Amino acid sequence: MSARESWAYLSRVVEGPSRHLQDLFREGHSADDIAAAIRNRKPWLGPLLGETASRHGWERATEDLARIEELGGRLITPEDTEWPRRELDQAFGFAASGLSEHIRSHQADAVPPHALWVRGGSLARAIAQSVAVVGTRAVSRYGMEATRMITGGLSSHQWSIVSGGALGIDTAAHEEVLQKQGTTVMVAACGLDRAYPARNQPLFDQIASSGSGVVVSEYPPGIPPQRHRFLTRNRLVAALTQGTVIVEAAWRSGALNTLSWASALGRVAMAVPGPVTSANSLGCHDRIRDGRAQLVTSSDDIRALLGGIGELDLEKQYELQFPGTAPQGLSRNELRVYDALEENRDRDTEEVAATAGLPLALTVHLLVDLGKQGLVLRNGTRWRRNTPGDQEV
Repeated sequence: MSARESWAYLSRVVEGPSRHLQDLFREGHSADDIAAAIRNRKPWLGPLLGETASRHGWERATEDLARIEELGGRLITPEDTEWPRRELDQAFGFAASGLSEHIRSHQADAVPPHALWVRGGSLARAIAQSVAVVGTRAVSRYGMEATRMITGGLSSHQWSIVSGGALGIDTAAHEEVLQKQGTTVMVAACGLDRAYPARNQPLFDQIASSGSGVVVSEYPPGIPPQRHRFLTRNRLVAALTQGTVIVEAAWRSGALNTLSWASALGRVAMAVPGPVTSANSLGCHDRIRDGRAQLVTSSDDIRALLGGIGELDLEKQYELQFPGTAPQGLSRNELRVYDALEENRDRDTEEVAATAGLPLALTVHLLVDLGKQGLVLRNGTRWRRNTPGDQEV
């Protein structure tokens, strides 16, 4: 069995999230080692032995990989360059740190996925600068207009929108971004050969074929949508983004679960206030009133809240805070672009984007902003860092 087939096997027999599997990875065991041990029921697996007792005979790795290829997709793992390592390490590292006061950060499901099934563009690039926008399925006209206004404004500033593909707010968010030719990511609660809801199949296909959009799931082909999988999916929506915005949510709305996960994973939780006459916004108002969500009314509010978010690594933060140079005030993505440039050599925009690991459109947007700050010089379609005495060409 190849390494890719071992990962596919683990994806099917170990339904994520699995703290026991993650513990074995941290101990240095490979996917091949663990897959073989599960098949042969090795005692050193510990609790994972019981966790896989009913599924260890599910030998469908070859079929699953063939099926995802038929769909134009692929399986990605922590061994792949497009794995969103930075976002997942940051989110679940925060949950494991004990700094979170939210109860779900202490539960077994506050661990990262071990594999992801993907259709569309690069997942790592798609979420490099992203916000989750979620809300009720029973959307009102107000909720629809607010969603389109917010997602359209964020998309115009090169922010990707992540949501769950449900009817209502989720659908409005995805559709608005596609109309603006931006980047949107749909996180599914079932295998990618299924569409839930079925009527959104054309929307999901459009996202996957848009060039930069992504449809992603923790579940291998054939896995059906079930209630517990939507809750698991919500943690991934929150983890992949810098913050979560809830537009409309009733008192017991399931969308509030995603907002709770944002807080548990150290992300920014935000809520849009609604009309006081509408029960559709009771959940939003409750979170705002209790201080569990920041009140936002526009894309500018959201960008202001997320613009200063940095790495959790304290040493890196000190380097950013006390370097005594102009770049100290740059955001994380601005620094990625700035660090991809050289002082004595012009670099093509595509080369800068590849080195920074960011989408081309976002890279251009950041280069223009850096140019306005006098930190970057442009020569046609080529760029370099500014140095004393240089003049823009």
